[in-house]
Amino acid sequence: MAHGPGALMLKCVVVGDGAVGKTCLLMSYANDAFPEEYVPTVFDHYAVSVTVGGKQYLLGLYDTAGQEDYDRLRPLSYPMTDVFLICFSVVNPASFQNVKEEWVPELKEYAPNVPFLLIGTQIDLRDDPKTLARLNDMKEKPICVEQGQKLAKEVNRSFLHIFSGKPILIKMHKVKIMSEMNLWNTSLYFLLKSKLLKSNSEIWADKLEKFKMLKEFFGH
Repeated sequence: MAHGPGALMLKCVVVGDGAVGKTCLLMSYANDAFPEEYVPTVFDHYAVSVTVGGKQYLLGLYDTAGQEDYDRLRPLSYPMTDVFLICFSVVNPASFQNVKEEWVPELKEYAPNVPFLLIGTQIDLRDDPKTLARLNDMKEKPICVEQGQKLAKEVNRSFLHIFSGKPILIKMHKVKIMSEMNLWNTSLYFLLKSKLLKSNSEIWADKLEKFKMLKEFFGH
């Protein structure tokens, strides 16, 4: 996608168990298209040009594989990341459990100072008869909003729940992401600003600029 030479680069990496809707989420946002079949991802990325506050930015969306086979390969995509999205399916309790047991520890190990957001996907399947029957056979239930909020509080992050990303809902979810994402907090903003004033470093200036852009881009 064409973008101006002065566009600020932002890197967003999406992680989570396999088959929870990570690729659907990114393709729906980047291409206004919904993949009808599940295709396991090893590594892929999309570029979305966005304009916020009259400035142009290039948002790089990086898809990763959640399978254990790629545990050593996946972290290679983590350097220089500005924000992570940890995804789990609300109709896959195991993927929800793995947020705390696998994904948060992995990000704390490889990218301890990078903010992340929890995203519960596929909430439109909460009332799907076949899905409910499958869960009932395993003596399980869909993950509710309260459970997602509780987990987010435990790991000190925000929680956003979205649909699978079917075409008719794509644009709606873009607005929902803008209005509901509450990733950035005031203390982080002032921390970055303080470091910039003390060091006058271009690195901290870049971080602060990205922070301000994402804060405005996501509606907070």
